[in-house]
Amino acid sequence: MSIFNWLKQQLLKKTSHRYTLPEPLWQQALNKAVLLQTLTDDEQLRLSHLCAHFISKKKFTGVDGLHVSDEMKVLIAAQACLLILELDFSYFDGWVEVVVYPAAFYVEHDVRDAAGVVSRQVQLLSGEAWSRGQVILSWQDVLHDTLELHVGHQLVLHEFAHKLDARSGDTNGMPPLHKDMSREQWAQVLSHAYNHLLKQLEHHHHGYINAYAATNPAEYFAVLTEYFFTAPAILKHHCEHVYHQLVKFYRQNPQHRALPHLDNTQSSLKKHP
Repeated sequence: MSIFNWLKQQLLKKTSHRYTLPEPLWQQALNKAVLLQTLTDDEQLRLSHLCAHFISKKKFTGVDGLHVSDEMKVLIAAQACLLILELDFSYFDGWVEVVVYPAAFYVEHDVRDAAGVVSRQVQLLSGEAWSRGQVILSWQDVLHDTLELHVGHQLVLHEFAHKLDARSGDTNGMPPLHKDMSREQWAQVLSHAYNHLLKQLEHHHHGYINAYAATNPAEYFAVLTEYFFTAPAILKHHCEHVYHQLVKFYRQNPQHRALPHLDNTQSSLKKHP
């Protein structure tokens, strides 16, 4: 890490302490969120400050009669901020609202087929992230992924990975990289792995990763992020070069954390763009 980045992180650690959560509320969140229990005491402390910062800057809106409680805000914010634990809060700049539905919700999208014909389609989603706007979540699915760890399936991480990706101006699987990272190497490593996944699926082979990752490069990056934090050993075993690129980007190495034992079976197909 460069001196500049080190100084930036030290400044973040100092300024983040301006934002604090009530201790009982934070402990409640830790008791429920299995993934956060794998962090060290220092990491949990820094995450709590990031979480408080997030809640102070973002608006939470419940829909369909849902009241978003303080505990719900903390659980969502803490898991979102896990992505930026070793980065800084500016990675979540440029948008202000988290919308929470009680459960999966329907959305309508214009879809263009290979012939250029546009049709209106309705989808049932558990989450959605707009490039320059809201993050939309199903609370039922958030809670499902909070209370237990699932292989490659973590809704909050998935949607907020899209927000990191969108910082480059487009969601295309190429988030803005650090100065000490190579765009060429990132593109080469992830493109090779992505194309390999497409070939596997073309031949009806089941890969190590959720097939939803093959939707497009943006979904590939989001699903990789889910595996990186929930099943790092699986990702590293099958795609070591990809894993190391994510280590460089997130500046974390989740394989060093004591994750609960996970079944290596595939998680169900997600539907959360």
